[in-house]
Amino acid sequence: MKKQINIRNLVFALLGGLVLLFIVGPLAGLFLSTTPNTLFETLTDKEVYHSIWLTLFTAMAATLFFSIAAIPFAYLLARKNFPFKKIVLGIIDLPIVIPHTAAGIAILGVISRDSMLGRWAETVGISFIGNPLGIAIAMAFVSIPFLINSARDGFASVPERLEKAALNLGASPIQVFFTISLPLAWRNIISGMIMMFARGMSEFGAVVIVAYYPMITPVLIWERFGAYGIKYAQPVAILFIAVTLLVFIGLRLLSKEKQTDH
Repeated sequence: MKKQINIRNLVFALLGGLVLLFIVGPLAGLFLSTTPNTLFETLTDKEVYHSIWLTLFTAMAATLFFSIAAIPFAYLLARKNFPFKKIVLGIIDLPIVIPHTAAGIAILGVISRDSMLGRWAETVGISFIGNPLGIAIAMAFVSIPFLINSARDGFASVPERLEKAALNLGASPIQVFFTISLPLAWRNIISGMIMMFARGMSEFGAVVIVAYYPMITPVLIWERFGAYGIKYAQPVAILFIAVTLLVFIGLRLLSKEKQTDH
């Protein structure tokens, strides 16, 4: 029996190694095919520098802004049953499964200058097309399901008896939400926000339709690949991967510290 288990573990480990190789191989090849001098030149390229900062800023802004509505909505989904709830849950997941170019076209139809929202924005001097606001909306559209689903799971794991006990002791529903539900679901909420941020930061299809300029880094990589070839696109891709990895690790470490504090 022990021998059979060891063989099973060995087979599973080999399969896992193949999966890791499938992920790491292309990334390792990308890094090994670029010289340090080329990377340094790319790092000092103002266009690359500004595109990375724009990508980070818009992805973070989209995550923070839309979380104001997404987190309470996730609580409602976790705690309440209502007609057509399954349809609502399906709609939430829709941005994940539809082609992101189609998502970009759908967003464009809502925020273009010919739409009701676009015309209203024009009256106050705001244009979503070719604007960081449009980029943030496109990023949020394709990434918000990650936050809602993760936060919903977090709220669902909070024992309802704790909330009911607080209500019986005289706390208001809003007090219960902020003092019991939110702190206990914080781990899932932070994980969902990190995933939303990471997914938004990597978006290309929806963003390129809404705002080719100013360029976020995924669009810049595509433009340099199309205009100059893979050698010009590789260094930008490497720098962006490195920056996003550092940011992602940093956010994970911060979330662990907050979880330890709680």
